[in-house]
Amino acid sequence: MGAKTALLAYADGDVASALREAGEPAAEATAALIAQVFPGWGMESTKGDVLGESTYPPERLTYAASFPGVDLVCDRRLMFDRPSELPAHLLEAAAGRRVILHAMHSVSDWLAFAVWEEGRLRRSLSLSPDGGIVENIGDPFPFEMPYWAGDRPVEFDPAWDEEPYALPFHPLELGNDALRALFGFLLEGRPLPEDVDPDEVPLLGFELTDPDASRRAQERAALEETARRMQRRSLHRGPDGSWSEAVGG
Repeated sequence: MGAKTALLAYADGDVASALREAGEPAAEATAALIAQVFPGWGMESTKGDVLGESTYPPERLTYAASFPGVDLVCDRRLMFDRPSELPAHLLEAAAGRRVILHAMHSVSDWLAFAVWEEGRLRRSLSLSPDGGIVENIGDPFPFEMPYWAGDRPVEFDPAWDEEPYALPFHPLELGNDALRALFGFLLEGRPLPEDVDPDEVPLLGFELTDPDASRRAQERAALEETARRMQRRSLHRGPDGSWSEAVGG
């Protein structure tokens, strides 16, 4: 499994239904969405892509779309170890709509997802084999039940594994089922006829500029200049009797 996601959705109702009817994203509404999610950041349009290829964008890139009934944003900066600590402005941007966060990374077998309804956190889960269960808030959704009941164990193979898997199930398997249940599509596995085809859902692309990047660069330069000035100075008397200042390391 190699699926990775960094996906945030604001939905009026069922996400899958909205995505099945999705046409071209509304450009102005999508730009306004990005401005809400990343207030104050510089934004420049770039080449878009389809949802199936955009759930984990390259650094500095954001893919997003505003459709009737659902807004989507894909950005690595939306990956939180504790989803319940989602910044307040991201919840405020929902304006009463359902908020869904889904993040997973195949390298570390990490999964996190959360759902807010009417501004209240309903469910948040974050876990990985190395970090264990970092967050487990609220009642599990029906699609989670087979995993917690022990019906989806990771088989132990002594020929390949030194010890049994650290969790009762594989986070990425649950993550894929969470994608289907919460968004209506899969990244891996055999899709069902009713599943959304993520390669048929277009997203717009944006390059974002951190408004604090310039300030931080100036601060680093100032610190380096201060350190240079604070280098040890000493006075030396020359053969002609004059004094000169030398800078030491």
